[in-house]
Amino acid sequence: MAKYLLLKHYRGTTPTPNGFAPMDQWTPDEVEAHFQFMRDYSARLEASGEMVGGEGLSPEGSWVRSGRDGEPPVVDGPFAETKDLIAGWFLIDVDSHERAIELARELSDAPGQGGEPIHEWLEVRQVMSAPPAVGD
Repeated sequence: MAKYLLLKHYRGTTPTPNGFAPMDQWTPDEVEAHFQFMRDYSARLEASGEMVGGEGLSPEGSWVRSGRDGEPPVVDGPFAETKDLIAGWFLIDVDSHERAIELARELSDAPGQGGEPIHEWLEVRQVMSAPPAVGD
């Protein structure tokens, strides 16, 4: 078994399929259908034992690091920030990379405007089980 992170990205940070409308242009019923798909997807992965965790993320966030005088600087840019990129995530534990790709493909078909699959891009990243080996 290997763990994989399926990262959902905000619109505009990945190639966008033709005709994709941002969620703020969807009807309340379309938004609810999308979130029901996510709940059903999560429940299915929980039942199969493949779900480790997952959450949607707020677009608000800050960068923090230790400061020289004990006060951490908190900044909002100018770097590409995950709050502008990552909308949510699923952490899965599956038998193979192929299974992780299969589950990402299914998630990509979440319904959008008009109930049509949004075919969103998802980033699939394997979780490292140990640090990489360092050469002699």
